[in-house]
Amino acid sequence: MKQFALIGAAGYIADRHMKAIKESGNKLVCATDRFDVMGRIDSFFPDADFFLEFENMDKFMDDLHRKGNPIDYVSICTPNYMHASHIRFALRYGADAICEKPMVVFPEDMIEIEDIEAETGKKIYTVLQLRYHPAILKLKKKIDEGGDKIYDIDLSYITTRGKWYFKSWKGDIQKSGGVATNIGIHFFDMITWIFGGVKQNIVHLYEPNKAAGFLQLEKARVRWFLSLDSNDLPKQATEKNMRTYRSITVDGEEIEFSGGFTDLHTVTYQNILNGNGFGLKDAKESILLADQIRNSEPIGLKGDYNPLLLKKH
Repeated sequence: MKQFALIGAAGYIADRHMKAIKESGNKLVCATDRFDVMGRIDSFFPDADFFLEFENMDKFMDDLHRKGNPIDYVSICTPNYMHASHIRFALRYGADAICEKPMVVFPEDMIEIEDIEAETGKKIYTVLQLRYHPAILKLKKKIDEGGDKIYDIDLSYITTRGKWYFKSWKGDIQKSGGVATNIGIHFFDMITWIFGGVKQNIVHLYEPNKAAGFLQLEKARVRWFLSLDSNDLPKQATEKNMRTYRSITVDGEEIEFSGGFTDLHTVTYQNILNGNGFGLKDAKESILLADQIRNSEPIGLKGDYNPLLLKKH
């Protein structure tokens, strides 16, 4: 049984981490968050120590370490801009870290973390749960066996958000990385994992609540569209009163992967504990890509763009 600490325990994604720690047969020893309504922890680890101040958990962990009973893993579920500092804390403490995506917002943070990994001998793992999704694994197998064929991909993800979003850290591009990082990072990881590295990157649109572009990958031409705006939902979604729409087509064929997300954190943890988790090198491609998109000058509706852009633009 491994001992875990969790930073950011009140965030919605923390539930999946607590569940994964429990289902993989391990123990959450301590957790911290600035938000003090933490009834959710009772469903998993009611005996875990809880701290409102990160510094107090730091001291608690240090005391455990001095007593020869250290924390083995630190799970990080904090806002994106805090990830790099919390990863550094975990590694320097002497624990491995498991961090929600994006591992970091800015590419330069990866260089520092890589150095700290080498210094400490500890490792940072990230949550790339789509790589364990059965439908995505099936698609990767098909592409791997397809030789040098180039595929045409349409990737669309609309997940509507209210006015609160832009009052929170998520609406601050310096804190979240913007829409391409905040809601797109796992899709960018998935497509580059399956279809290879980026050869060309064109951004057609980049606004606070939506972005779109074209990617030439080693084995695919990808027209992508990401949005937080309910006005961008296609008719087939609005007719069903759906507030989220996700679609990936490969040569016109829809890849269905809407279900099966909630259990993939447990699979992720099991693989990490078995020594097969995804680390810094795995996360690098999508972090670099999201950074390039964020810093590109949009060209407008020119060339080959996602057809959903025609809906409102």
